[in-house]
Amino acid sequence: MSAAGFGGFSGQAFSPAGDKGRFVLPPLFRSAVKDSSDGRVLCLDKHPRFSCLVGFGLSRMGELETQLDREEDRAGPDFDRDTRAAQLFGFARVPFDDSGRFVLPDHLRMLGNIDGAMFFQGGGRSFTIWNPAELMRMDDAWAAAKAACAQFQSEAKSK
Repeated sequence: MSAAGFGGFSGQAFSPAGDKGRFVLPPLFRSAVKDSSDGRVLCLDKHPRFSCLVGFGLSRMGELETQLDREEDRAGPDFDRDTRAAQLFGFARVPFDDSGRFVLPDHLRMLGNIDGAMFFQGGGRSFTIWNPAELMRMDDAWAAAKAACAQFQSEAKSK
């Protein structure tokens, strides 16, 4: 998998739910996912610590295998490689069209508590996708993301 054009995920964006319950992967994130997936495949999973989803491209597959090896080396003989591999590689591959439209699988909608809108927050090798209400419950370390999300919501309501 070539990710030569991939420079990471940065910035913020917002997507209200559209027709037929679809969301739109915003252009800023869409181009980065294409660069890191050699096409239109968005990888999504529940974030391991926060009440949100995490998104990335297929180029992370090699990194996940390296992460698994590293965690096993650090943990020692009690490490359950099968369980950890299932956690790391259990993400959904979600196709999107040329306009970025995609259908969020119901199990991810439930796990991320996603309903009427998504806020996207860049995070380097991956990005988070938040229900705005869940993001607003986060502490002050998320103040900039919360402010951006509130602005996007206000702009969406005025349209």
